[in-house]
Amino acid sequence: MNVRRLIPTTAAAGAVALGLMAVSACSSSDGAAGGKNGDKLKVVASFYPMQYLAEQIGGDHVSVSTLTKPGVEPHDLELGPRQTAELNEAGYILYLKGIQPAADKAIAQSEAKNKVDAATLTKLEHHGTEGGHGHGGEEPGHEESGHDEHAHEDEAGADPHIWLDPVKYSEVAKGVGKSLEKADPDHAADYRKNTDELVKKLNGLNAKYQQGLKNTATKTFITTHSAFGYLAERYGLDQEGIAGLDPESEPSPARIKELQDVAKKDKVSTVFFETLASDKIAKTLAQDAGLKTDVLDPLEGITDKSKGRDYLEVMDSNLAALQKALGAK
Repeated sequence: MNVRRLIPTTAAAGAVALGLMAVSACSSSDGAAGGKNGDKLKVVASFYPMQYLAEQIGGDHVSVSTLTKPGVEPHDLELGPRQTAELNEAGYILYLKGIQPAADKAIAQSEAKNKVDAATLTKLEHHGTEGGHGHGGEEPGHEESGHDEHAHEDEAGADPHIWLDPVKYSEVAKGVGKSLEKADPDHAADYRKNTDELVKKLNGLNAKYQQGLKNTATKTFITTHSAFGYLAERYGLDQEGIAGLDPESEPSPARIKELQDVAKKDKVSTVFFETLASDKIAKTLAQDAGLKTDVLDPLEGITDKSKGRDYLEVMDSNLAALQKALGAK
C-alpha cells in the first residue's frame, strides 16, 4: 500500500504550504544572519558622519541605512523595535561610541558579526569640556604622535566629535576601509580604491582649512555647542562654547558673563548656532553683546537647513563662515 495516497488532498496542500513557509523562514533567517540585502552588504550607520563614510567607501557593494533620520538630534536618539531588528540583521555596523547612549547599548546587544566603533580608529582627546573651551596650542596641521597620553581608553569627558577634523576623519576612513575589506573580502580592491579617493578629498579639505584660516584678525569663535574642539586645535583657533559637549545643556549666568568679556577682549564678531539645536541662547547672547549670528554646522545630520548636500559641501560652508567671522585675510 502506498501510504501517501491516504493523505487527503487538502492536508497535502497544507503540508506543502507549511513546508514552503518553513523554507521561506529559513531563507529569511539565513539572509538576515548573513547580513546581505540581495548581493550587497547590509550596513547600519549610527548617524550621518558614519553613514557618509559607509556610503563613500562601500560604494555599490553596500546597502546603507542610518539609525538617526534627518532632522533628529543624534544625542536624543531613542530606538524602536524596527531599528533594533535592523541592527540584528546587519552584516556590518558603524558607530561612534559616546555620542548616542541608546545606540551604544543596542549595538552592544545586537547579533551583528561586524561592529566597528570609529572612536577606536583614531585618538579621542580632552578639550576642557567643563568650561566649554577648546583651543589649539600647536601649529596648524600638527601631528598627533606626541599625544599618546590622550589615547582613547573610554575616558569620561573625551570629546567624540572627531569628524569635524578632516585629518582625524581621514584616519577613521582608513580604518573603516580596512574593516570593510575584512567583512567583505570579495570586494576588498574596490573598498581600498574608494578609501584612497575619500582620503584624497579629505586631505584637500584639510589643505583648504589650513590656508583659509592661516591669517585671521582673531582666533576666537563662540558657538552654542562645544563640538569644534578638534577643528580648533587642528587650525590654531580658540573655541568658546556656550554649552558643553551636550547641545541641550544650559549655561550658567557666570558663563554668559564670561563669554561677553571674552567677546570684547578677543574682538569676537559672531556667535554661531547650529541647525539641529535651539538657537535661542546664541541669539540672546549676541543681542546683549552687540554681535552678529551665523550657522556653524556640527554635521550631525543633513537637513533642508544645511548649507550643503553632503559632508564636504557643509565643511566648505563652515570654512567660509569661520573666515568671515574671524576676519580672514
